[in-house]
Parts: sequence; C-alpha cells; structure tokens
Amino acid sequence: MGLARLAALHGVATDHTPSEGVTVPVPEATVVAVLAALGVDASDDTAVRDALDHAESVAASRLLPPTVVLWREDTAPFSLPRALAELPAGTALRIDIEDAADDEPAVEWPAGRAEDGAGPAEDGDACAEHGPASAGQAEVTAGQAEAVAPPWAELPCGVHQLRAEAPDGRTARSALVVAPAGVPQPDGRSHGFLVQLYSLLSDRSWGMGDLGDLAELATWSGRALGAGFVQVNPLHAAVPGAPTDPSPYRPSSRRFPDPVHLRIENIPEYGYVDERARERLGELREKAAGLRAAVLQKGALIDRDAVWELKREALDLVQRVPLGPGRRAAYWDFLSAQGRALEDHATWCALAEVHGADWHAWPEELKDPRSAETARARYELMDRVDFHCRLAWLTDQQLAAAGQAAREAGMGVGIVHDLAVGVHPGGADAWAQRDAFAAGMSVGAPPDAFNARGQDWGLPPWRPDVLAASGYAPYRGLLRGLLKNAGALRIDHVMGLFRLWWVPEGSPPTEGTYVRYDAEAMLAVLVLEAHRAGAVVIGEDLGTVEPGVREALTRRGVLGTSVLWFERDWARTGRPLPPEQWREGCVATATTHDLPSTAARLTGEHVELRHRLGLLTRPLEQERTEELADVGEWLALLSGLGLLPEGTSDEEGQIRAVYRFLLRTPARMVGVWLPDAVGDRRPQNLPGTWDQYPNWRLPVADAEGHPVTLEELAASPRLHALMEVFGPRTAPPDARPR
Repeated sequence: MGLARLAALHGVATDHTPSEGVTVPVPEATVVAVLAALGVDASDDTAVRDALDHAESVAASRLLPPTVVLWREDTAPFSLPRALAELPAGTALRIDIEDAADDEPAVEWPAGRAEDGAGPAEDGDACAEHGPASAGQAEVTAGQAEAVAPPWAELPCGVHQLRAEAPDGRTARSALVVAPAGVPQPDGRSHGFLVQLYSLLSDRSWGMGDLGDLAELATWSGRALGAGFVQVNPLHAAVPGAPTDPSPYRPSSRRFPDPVHLRIENIPEYGYVDERARERLGELREKAAGLRAAVLQKGALIDRDAVWELKREALDLVQRVPLGPGRRAAYWDFLSAQGRALEDHATWCALAEVHGADWHAWPEELKDPRSAETARARYELMDRVDFHCRLAWLTDQQLAAAGQAAREAGMGVGIVHDLAVGVHPGGADAWAQRDAFAAGMSVGAPPDAFNARGQDWGLPPWRPDVLAASGYAPYRGLLRGLLKNAGALRIDHVMGLFRLWWVPEGSPPTEGTYVRYDAEAMLAVLVLEAHRAGAVVIGEDLGTVEPGVREALTRRGVLGTSVLWFERDWARTGRPLPPEQWREGCVATATTHDLPSTAARLTGEHVELRHRLGLLTRPLEQERTEELADVGEWLALLSGLGLLPEGTSDEEGQIRAVYRFLLRTPARMVGVWLPDAVGDRRPQNLPGTWDQYPNWRLPVADAEGHPVTLEELAASPRLHALMEVFGPRTAPPDARPR
C-alpha cells in the first residue's frame, strides 16, 4: 500500500487499462525501477516509508508548485488557478515579467485589494505582449479565493517568474505560464501533401530529397494545385555514424535540424569559392549525381551516410569563404539567439568526430557538458564547433526559405514540421540535458490490438519533475526552435503530453508503466509558443488514447489525426464511420508513413509483404479474408455514396474515391500521401522490422516500383487525375492562420 501511495505522489501508475473493463497490474519491480529513475529510493519497506514521509512532508509544506498555469480564456469568466486561490491570506506575491526592460518600474497593488468580475485586458488581444501589467514587476497580496486581484487579469502572455512569501515566513519561487485560450486555427479548409522529404528526389538533389526540393514542391503544389500545406517528416539532426540510424524519429537532437538536408548550391558563399575548391566541388557533384542515378535508375536504397560524406566535404570548402558584413552580422545574431543550446549541440558534434557518436563511451570527464575538461575540449575544437554552429545557421536559413516559398505560393498553412516523441540516448540532446532525462528508461507503448508485444522505442523520457522545476525550459526552447520556420507543427504521439509508457532497461515492453506529466503545463507552453509563432498544431493521436485527452486537446485548438481505415463506429456497429460523423478538428488522411499506401491496402499487397517477412501472427488465409472484408466494407460505402463512378475494379478510381470521401468529411485539413498520387505500393516504414525491410530508405515510386523524381511527379497524369478531385483551389492565395 505504501509503494502505491508513493508511486501516486510521483505520477507513476501501478496498473493500466489496455481495454475497457480490463485492468492489468504493473510489476512491483517496474514501479521500484521507475521511482529510482525519478530519484526516489523504494528498494525496501524502510526506504518506501522514508520516501513517503519525505514526499508527504514536502507536499504539505509547499507554498506553490514549481509551475503555475494561468489561461486567458476568450469567453469564460476569469478565475485564478487553484494554486494561487488557495494561498494563505496575506501572502505577498511578486511577478517578474518575461523579457521586461531593466528600467521598467515595479507596479504595485494595495494589499488585499480586489475587483469582482475582473477579466482580460480590453485591448482586442488577451495576449498582447505589452498589456497594462507589462511593467517589469508586479506586487500584490494574494489569498482571496472569491475575487480576482487586478494583476492576474492584466498580465501579458509569457513565462513569468512568481515569488511568494507567506505570513508564516515560508517562501517559494514558481514559473507562471500565462497562455492564450488556444492555438491558431487554419483559415478555412485546405488540402496538401504528406511526404517523407528524403524520399523525394529531384534532378538536382544529391541522392536524397533536400530543402531545395521542399521549397520547389511547396511552390509547385501551392501555385499549380491550390495546396494549402506540405507536411514533412522530422528534420531533426541525426546521430552520425556508419551506418546512421535512418529513422527520423530517433534523432540526436530535436532542437536543431540536420544539415544533410541542405541544398549546397543554394548557400550564398558557394558561388565565391576559389578555383581549386570549385574544381573539387565539381567532382563532388559528379559523385552526388552517381548516388542520385543509383537510387532513381538502379534500384539502390537512399544512402544518407554517403550523401552526408559528400555534403560535409562540400560544406568544409564553402565555409572557407569569408562571410560578408551583413551575413556575418546575421550569423552572430543567430548565435546570440540560440545561446548555450547551440553551443552544446555544436560541442557534442565536434566531440563525436573525435570520440564517436555515443557519449556514454567518451572519457568520463567529457560525459558532463559542464565539466572543466569539456570546456577545455570545446576551446581546442573551436574551429569544428564553429563549423557545426554555421551548419545549424545555414540549415535554419534554408528552412526559412522553404517556408517563405510556401507563403508566396499562396499556402494558407505552409510547411508542417514534425516533432518526434524523443531522442536517441547517445545523442546531443541526451548529453546536453542529461539531468532532464530518466536514466535507464525507454519510451514505448503497452500491448494493444495492433501490437500484442508492446513497443520499446529506445528513447529516454524527460523527467517530469525536472521539467516542472525548470519552468519547462527545455520544452519551451525545443518548441520555439521548431515553430520558428513552421506554418504548423505535427506532434508525434501527442498523448505524451499527458503520460508516457516507461520501460525499464532490460525489461520487455509488457513490463512498463505509465508516468504522468503535468498536461496542463505542457499544453500551456505549447499553446503559448504556437500563439507567438502564429502556427497551427496537429496531434498524432492514433492508438491507445486515455479518456479526456482528445477533449483537452480539442479545447485548446489542437487538431487530431484521423486515418480512414481506423474510423469506424467501434462503440456500436463496428462499421465504417460515415463522413458526416467524422470530427472537424483533424487532419484527415488515408494513410501515414507507418501504414500501407492506399494502393497496397486496396490490393491486399501489404498482407503479402508482412507474410513474406514473417510478421503475421495468424494464418495467411485468415489475414487475407479479414483484409478483404475490411476493404470491401469501405468500397461498398464509397460506392453507396456515389463516390466510385469508375467502378470497383479500377484501382486509380478507388484511390480517387477514398480522397473524395475525405473531402466529404468536415475535417479542417485533408492530407494526400504523396506516394498515393503515383500508385506507390511500398510503406516507408514497416513497424516491427529492422534489417528485414529498408525502412526510411525508399524513394517515392510508381505502381511498378520505378522511382519517380519531383519533376516526373509534377508531370504525372495519374497525380493530376487524383488532384482534380480537390478542384483548382480550396483556399484563397492570401489565406493565413488566424
């Protein structure tokens, strides 16, 4: 009983519910291991009693939680958060406003003064950066639960510092997150492409898709097809090595992009290299052309390591060209804005070149990013640190250029970037923020209807206690960096804002447990940063979703993800959900990078693929029969709605019917899986495989498996026939997120 109480105080579950009416207990060893990763000793009964006494004592004496959230609701009456409303009467509070000027005077309110019915500032924007209370500091006496003191209703949105002193002498510091009611929304309905950028090669890319290709795709699809967005895979920095983990969902850093996506020829200094460097760059371009031809014409897989080897040498040559005064000033501004986070990232990259890509194997003194030896190594490797800082800046510039191209093409949303759920344990983020990650733990998923064994993704989770104590600084920095160049942000496994399945090292995924995060604080930071960037937010909410999560996300304007094959009336008939019953707040699509393409689904080819790889858990004929019945139900619905005039034997007509159906739903955004447009059969990723299938290394291909370039896509009759389903335009050229 004591262990269960202790676990509950730290947000650690002792059981979970995989399906309605079924409760599965968590092994005691798992609970003990997870508590240990949170810095709590529960190794025996005595340790549990001591830890419980300490936790309850801290909770009873605590004046404020580490982070307090205050929502600026648009319509609801203003009310104080419970943490503030329940402060002892007479508690003095002082607020240091975020980013206030040093000379701004303090603003004081008479002790105990309150105004009934105080609401948001009446300036037309509840989150104006400089509202009536935007002076550097504010002081007020708190503790009146039934009335709202003026400063709360007038605080600008931001992450402020709150200091409290109770009459009994207790003091506390807390981060005060003041957030708007919700994230920006798309202006009207729109459609767009979903694509894994590496898989989209043009006649100019160096063996894999790059940011020049992204800008080209956005410009073409926005202007010629009326597309409102392009959604790409995570472009986070990968862990270097041979071979590199090709998955974009196991990055070294989520904070900084990967320079492998750079279009070398688009770097301004490229045109000013000396004659000798120009000759070498020509040789590198020839080798890159060979890589491109191997993928497009000879059936080779995308080789990220080979691409990076060429680009790294090219970047070394280009970086020797001095920056002009304006470019140098822009680079310095970038360094100043990114601060220590970029310095840490670049230092890790430089150290990885010397000691290998897993910092756990480095000399002991270099495992600490703040050690004197690390500082000395940073100084000795200054040129390489600057090189990696420069690459981050160049990549950021090309990301910005792609976003600008999307806006100029009339896209209402623009580029949708993707946030992976975690980072590689040996990478830059796990090194630079080692105290924020739970040692010996991995994020995954419990067993469910789609995976009876559960999943272990090999990603260390953030510690919720460290996040809260820091005012969610690592999370805020991550979001701000990603949203800077995004029209929208997709959050992979968005349920992780509420809880994550932690798996102790050495244990199977079935022996994990859920650890809860402060969802209100995580959501408030997300809403605040999206508001500042003017960006839409999309949550990938597929799979096991606990009750209340989708409702909480909807309340804050976070769009969900609805995939056609999963949208059934599970509570009653189990039949396909008619289009009018779909939710409005979502991106509706036919498939994702982890699922079969629409052509493979319709033909049943994905079942045959899984059979060949030994992934089926039931007899092949049973799988075929069930898949045929599932597809048959959907085709019958499509036909009954008059969406399949081509008939059930026309594959291209069936795919068009699927997207006609998606347009019948009220979904705010409709995503077209780009490989669907040319009949590609192969999934980009096949969960449950590693070296049995070429995950994350396949180019977009046609129905016969022949790779298709961006130029060929733009001229494809099959693609244009599909896009005619959407009409000439679905949003005006000047549409922007509100």
